[in-house]
Amino acid sequence: MENKIFEQCQIINELLIADKENDARQELIKLLDFHESNNIRYTPLLNHLIRETGLFPYLELETSNWEERFIFDVFKVDVGEDEPLTLHREQSLLLKQLLEGKNIAVSAPTSFGKSFVIDAFIKIKKPKNVLIIVPTIALTDETRRRLYKKFASDYKIITTTEVEPADKNIFIFPQERAISYLNKVERFDIMIIDEFYKASKKFDKERSPSLIKAIIQLGSKSEQRYFLAPNISSLGENPFTKEMDFIKLDFNTVFLDVKEFYQEIGKDEEKKTEKLIEILNAQDTKSLIYAGTYSNIDIISSIINIRFEEKNSELLNNFSKWLSKNYSYNWSLTNSVRRGTGIHNGRLHRSLSQIQVKLFEEKDGLNNIISTSSIIEGVNTSAENVILWMNKNGRSGLNDFTYRNIIGRGGRMFRHFIGKIYILDKPPTSEQTQLDLPFPEEILGGLDTENDSGVLTKEQVAKIQYFQEEMSNILGVDIYKKLKDEGAFQSSDSEFIKAIAIDMVSNPNEWNGLSYLNSSNRDEWDKSIYRIINLKPGYWETKSSTFVAFIKILRDNWFKSIPELLKLLEPHNVGIDDFFKLERNVSFKFSSLVKDVNTLQREILKGKNYDISPFVSYVSHAFLPSVVFQLEEYGLPRIISKKIHKSKMINFYDKDLTIHQTIEIFNEIGIETIKEKVDLDEFDKYILDYFFDGIKTNEKK
Repeated sequence: MENKIFEQCQIINELLIADKENDARQELIKLLDFHESNNIRYTPLLNHLIRETGLFPYLELETSNWEERFIFDVFKVDVGEDEPLTLHREQSLLLKQLLEGKNIAVSAPTSFGKSFVIDAFIKIKKPKNVLIIVPTIALTDETRRRLYKKFASDYKIITTTEVEPADKNIFIFPQERAISYLNKVERFDIMIIDEFYKASKKFDKERSPSLIKAIIQLGSKSEQRYFLAPNISSLGENPFTKEMDFIKLDFNTVFLDVKEFYQEIGKDEEKKTEKLIEILNAQDTKSLIYAGTYSNIDIISSIINIRFEEKNSELLNNFSKWLSKNYSYNWSLTNSVRRGTGIHNGRLHRSLSQIQVKLFEEKDGLNNIISTSSIIEGVNTSAENVILWMNKNGRSGLNDFTYRNIIGRGGRMFRHFIGKIYILDKPPTSEQTQLDLPFPEEILGGLDTENDSGVLTKEQVAKIQYFQEEMSNILGVDIYKKLKDEGAFQSSDSEFIKAIAIDMVSNPNEWNGLSYLNSSNRDEWDKSIYRIINLKPGYWETKSSTFVAFIKILRDNWFKSIPELLKLLEPHNVGIDDFFKLERNVSFKFSSLVKDVNTLQREILKGKNYDISPFVSYVSHAFLPSVVFQLEEYGLPRIISKKIHKSKMINFYDKDLTIHQTIEIFNEIGIETIKEKVDLDEFDKYILDYFFDGIKTNEKK
């Protein structure tokens, strides 16, 4: 065995001499895995190679020479943990450049450890206002949890738009929310954009315009910019990353062992099923199964429910009972979790997704998570195994960029040196990814020819001026300027906003009755809801009549359980999966559209008392008390909030109650008091533990 190790060290050393450091690092990681698997201590030679390849955190101090021990200490930084952590070489390089005030756009592998760099920057530089833009609500809470523990004693951690800033703030928002703070904060010390490739329509057609708008308007108020993405080969010339250094880092901290089974499987679905079962049965470990589509999630769930025995885990059985009671007894997830398998997609209640990721981290929790692309966009989790079931991303085929992002979830620093990747469908052709960021014309109307002139061409300035003249003619110069300066419009599509305004001016009688939306009589809502949703036909992922019926039934969201709501929705063929999809559309897509309609009609249809702000507020929170809706982003389901409200420990009807006040109340009451005085079942208590873990700070200040 010693000879084998020495021979491998020789190979690594020769690769280093040949200036093939990436290859050397990959071979070294495999050798470290061999040491861990066989419980072998590192030799001074192995520690020396770890130092040479920059993987400083992997050094074993007990067997290191003084040079390696010195390096281990020199690269230690305070990242807000109980003890300083040693960064690897490239993390240290990025941190150094950020501390020097440089603007950086970086492409780094999924396993790079980018969060340590951000945390170290905040701890060392102590900026006043930090803005972090993330692609999803799920990643918002994950980032909040990490930073709250470390920095809540010094900073106000803000994730929702209703919260007023303090003297020192860390803002964590999806791009749509970030714009709301344009006029609330004078300057940001640094703007950090995670997954900034989503600014390209190639990767996120629907949301890229709003991210570009955030980059332009919030970037102009930021002293420093730091953009992060994986797997970008080059950055095309564009005005949004001007004066930023692009750094491409191929620095992996794990090795990906890719096994391509698709050739032997071909189009044989039975062979594919058997191969999946074989992989999952091979060892008791954690697997992410990329399904590609919602329908494939159902297919894989059915395979697991039919072919696998229950785990007889008390934790998972409690979760299954909890799902059956609070969601649906005949939901496939209710059965699959008993077999150690969860699901992750962008439609689930946020708290439910977070709970499953938490269970995936537990030793006796979930072994597998079946997912769409939400698992790579929504959370920073990884597993020993990644299984690619189908080369799809919704209706489209996977591109090489997304494929590499998926398989990059295999392996984890300090847990799995080697990520095992199983390819059951033909992957996309390998290609270099240049990130191009063309200017989205639809956002021009929301920009300013003076403040945003640095990124605009003469032609674009002319288009903005023409748009402003048109809107000023419709609304009046002062009113249009006020609305634009306030960032009053939710939609990034300026032409769409203009079209609504023109329609209101041309057909005012068609908009009669909007005020009925404030009525408690839901039968009076139909005309106005149809009028609004027909502005965007085909946008709601269901028939118009079904969507209208759903909104009216959802009015009882706080007063009825989800099983009770599903019973009312049976005539409309809305099951549990549809419920998640449609509720999300109500609280996000529909509420944004209603808010824009309300903003315009208050100025255009004056004197008719049509202000529907109460209805806007209701739908934006899915008809739940606003703090209850926000608590779901923190990992606390509405089911538990209802029980706490019923016990009269917290009054969620209080309209003045803010999310930050609520967190303070929770910490004052304490978890043990809630467990003692509220009627909670066993899994409620498990969730409550998880929730309280996310609102605690580290004891070290």
